[in-house]
Amino acid sequence: MDMQEILTQLNLSADELSGGTLKVHSPRDGALIGSVHMDSADMTQDKIAASVIAFKEWRMVPGPRRGELIRLLGEILREKKDALGASVALECGKIYQEGLGEVQEMIDICDFAVGLSRQLYGLTIASERPGHKMREYWQPIGPVGVISAFNFPVAVWAWNTALALVCGDSVIWKPSEKTPITALACQKLFMEACARFGDDAPDNLSQILIGERDIGEIMVEDKRVPVISATGSCAMGRIVGPKVAARFGRSILELGGNNAIIVAPSADLDIAFQGILFGAVGTCGQRCTSTRRVFIHADVYDTLVSRLKESYLGLSIGDPLDPATLVGPLIDGMAFQNMKAALDLAKSNGSKIVGGERILEDKYPDAYYVNPAIVEMAGKDDNIQEETFAPILYIFKYTDLDDAIHRQNDVPQGLSSAIFTRDVLEAETFTCESGSDCGIANVNIGTSGAEIGGAFGGEKETGGGRESGSDSWKAYMRRMTSTLNYSTALPLAQGIKFGSDD
Repeated sequence: MDMQEILTQLNLSADELSGGTLKVHSPRDGALIGSVHMDSADMTQDKIAASVIAFKEWRMVPGPRRGELIRLLGEILREKKDALGASVALECGKIYQEGLGEVQEMIDICDFAVGLSRQLYGLTIASERPGHKMREYWQPIGPVGVISAFNFPVAVWAWNTALALVCGDSVIWKPSEKTPITALACQKLFMEACARFGDDAPDNLSQILIGERDIGEIMVEDKRVPVISATGSCAMGRIVGPKVAARFGRSILELGGNNAIIVAPSADLDIAFQGILFGAVGTCGQRCTSTRRVFIHADVYDTLVSRLKESYLGLSIGDPLDPATLVGPLIDGMAFQNMKAALDLAKSNGSKIVGGERILEDKYPDAYYVNPAIVEMAGKDDNIQEETFAPILYIFKYTDLDDAIHRQNDVPQGLSSAIFTRDVLEAETFTCESGSDCGIANVNIGTSGAEIGGAFGGEKETGGGRESGSDSWKAYMRRMTSTLNYSTALPLAQGIKFGSDD
């Protein structure tokens, strides 16, 4: 499937991707695939104002009816899955199978949200006063600003948008400046869903802001946008979080992950190997849930490490649209420089390194393909505090489980973690109060590949936000407690007497 065929299937014309000042290059080969028009500061203000108007109309549409719009969007995504998955592969460099998986996540969250549209449940609460009832309601909150990263250029928007829309909110999406074309494609598909839905969908219910950091900052600082959901680095979160808090807004932060796997002596090494390999090299190590660190028990260390090294030598690396490819390119040259710097530091500290070289440079001089790297850490108490968004797997040896859990937790980030063990005591220890301190703690599966049914997010410098399943919908609504008096008296709470009893 070539670029023109993909664009045609996604209803994008060549004119829409030309003449703009934002140059979009495919990490596949470095080729220019679009010149996209960017929004100005004034245009951004206008879009926020339009989103407020859309919200005021949309909040009055019944929840199950709102769910019907998302059902239609899910159907369209099913129809366009192949083309949108290919677009993801071309624009962010992940292999086609992973692009298809990302679109499937969009379909799955649409299914989840359709059911949710009939389950925005409140509470009935017992009142201490006779003739009184207490209730708790969840109400739409307003425009939701979504800021997404290049590595999941469509799924993160869908996680937020499907929930926000069934909750009665409007959405403004600022995609990564590295992946605006897939965002424009999603907007086209959403508008098609609105056309099928009918007049109940107001204009500007979902809008896109194309631009760089300054455009995102306008939305972050605007009090008309009560919720900002931002996915990106910890450094980005340190800027977004305080700015939203300063205006008493609400932020949903999905930030960095320095994720670790513990391999116990009782582990099934076959599934541990599979979980580590996909977690470490999938998406060329550019997932927030990518496996960065592995703590392997001394009894199985040599066996597992030698198997991992052997597999790294045989990885199929290349064109992300080639069905045989397992590892595509890094997003750009800066990502490669960051990887090289991290490996140079590890080498200077005495670590043993396998892989990490740039490859295919003759064939793709403007793209950045690399051999994923394995780094065997030199000291028994070593750790890695910083996340490098690249396929670098740091390997540590351990003998005591409590020590391994401590070292796993002893980093600023807290997104995803896993243990491979067939010992129920070890599994329960890992997920107990003194176990993993991450938002995700898996047993006998890797760190990467979350399902939409569970709330997704992490602790510490990962931001504390939650998206997707479970009760994360509450972040897109405001809570209201209401007490109703159906008696002929006005008793005060806590039995307070105020004035005359007459």
